[in-house]
Amino acid sequence: MTNTYAHLTSLLSPADAEQMLAIAEQLGRFGTYADEGTSEGLGESLPQRFDVGSNYVIRGLDGKGCTDDPAIALGRTNYFRETYVYGDEQRVAGIESFALHPLIGQSARSLMDAEVLVPAIVYANILVPGQELAIHTDVPEFRGLNRKNAPQWLLVCMLHSGLFASWRVPIATCVAWFGGNTGGAFTFYPDGASGRRESMPADHNTAIVLDTDRVFHGVERVKTVSLGETSAAGIADVGSGASLTYVGHGRWRLETTEGSGFDYGWADLRYSISWKGYCFDSAASHQKWRAGEDSLTIGQVKHIFEADLGQRGIKKTDTLSPNDYAQLLVQTYVGFPQGASTG
Repeated sequence: MTNTYAHLTSLLSPADAEQMLAIAEQLGRFGTYADEGTSEGLGESLPQRFDVGSNYVIRGLDGKGCTDDPAIALGRTNYFRETYVYGDEQRVAGIESFALHPLIGQSARSLMDAEVLVPAIVYANILVPGQELAIHTDVPEFRGLNRKNAPQWLLVCMLHSGLFASWRVPIATCVAWFGGNTGGAFTFYPDGASGRRESMPADHNTAIVLDTDRVFHGVERVKTVSLGETSAAGIADVGSGASLTYVGHGRWRLETTEGSGFDYGWADLRYSISWKGYCFDSAASHQKWRAGEDSLTIGQVKHIFEADLGQRGIKKTDTLSPNDYAQLLVQTYVGFPQGASTG
């Protein structure tokens, strides 16, 4: 284990690793990752992660820029997701060997210096050939505010600003990979946005544990195996309403609202399962979170931001439109990696 991440190999038994593929097949259908609602008056007409999309258009995944047609660019990053476990709700059978794996919990505790660990969610992502995941950090949580009651981009700005550290609920993430795709490496900046970018192969039955709320990361372009050369076939159609459906015999079909379809085998797909757990440095901090003590409100957040912006010489923010205010916060506080150097 390094100071910023743990690399886990041979995570599950061979039989349990194969069960992770069977779970997806049994669920049968994956929809695209959908944006959730925004809060009124805070960039309500912008996509939830417009910060990530804007950076992707400017720099692409490797920092050299994105030359795709906008429709292609959208399809490249509109991957498929379904939730397996959320709190006490378990949607699929057979996930226990992963969700309750002791090594994941031990790694999370060590990495986050946590006395109390509360497993929170398990979800799966599938990327089809030609897709990639833009460089980003995940959506954090704070006492009183999370993605259910605050815009995701605002929560990201809160974390990167450092102004709300005393309210933050640290979250550890484990990303594990299953299946045979040889592309779709996990790319990340373990030493911060100004450090070198590293890549970890998404090998079957391996995983990484890290703080994805702080560490910038993404997914490199997914290759094809049974379909030949790396291809963007069908990704321009991966918009609202698209789905990935298991049709049997190890085959999946991409279907769109236009009715176009593309068939893939497991070797063509980049399949990952992610685990997230809340990490508390003491029983007291855990109890404060459980009891909802000292919780933030949107009003408090805006007040704290406006005070800091004023100290930076940025005044009269009340004259900005909601969208302009949102873009100002992202530009001021979220420092994306600038280069493409790799380690």
